[in-house]
Amino acid sequence: MEKVFFAHETAVIDDSCKIGKGTKIWHFSHIMSGCEIGENCNIGQNVVVSPGVVLGKNVKVQNNVSIYTGVICDDDVFLGPSMVFTNVINPRSAVNRKNEYLKTYVKHGASIGANATIVCGVTLGEFCFIGAGAVVVKDVKPYALVVGNPSRQVGWMSEFGHRLDFDQEGIAICSESGGKYKLLDGIVSRI
Repeated sequence: MEKVFFAHETAVIDDSCKIGKGTKIWHFSHIMSGCEIGENCNIGQNVVVSPGVVLGKNVKVQNNVSIYTGVICDDDVFLGPSMVFTNVINPRSAVNRKNEYLKTYVKHGASIGANATIVCGVTLGEFCFIGAGAVVVKDVKPYALVVGNPSRQVGWMSEFGHRLDFDQEGIAICSESGGKYKLLDGIVSRI
């Protein structure tokens, strides 16, 4: 069977992984058994993808990222350099909690900045934007911009990654795409 993805010779890919066509896996990365990686993903250098992880299509994983069991990323997600997910809320070296892994769901188009930490058990909404170094401990709304430790929402972002400024009618226009957004009752939607 022809290999439909690229893997650098130093990458370790365990048996029983599903890796989509056009995906690239770079230096010193470890793709563990039972994970699923979609088409046209880019897995940077020194990345760990643990068993059971699911990455959709066109997911970009930058260098030094750890994606632990329990994480599901939809299509078009961006994981910035050295960001990390957790999978146990109260880890102890001497206590085995593998049966307590919590699910973390990263929805379509979300971006997570460099060195951010995503504490397990949260959902990151569509096209949300997690600032560099943020520590996310609760769910993030679609299109929300969150920063800090612990993270707090400071604004809204467009699908093209630009800050949205809403007028009195609750309408904002993306400066790059011209796409229109509506803010109503604390929820942003594309119109």
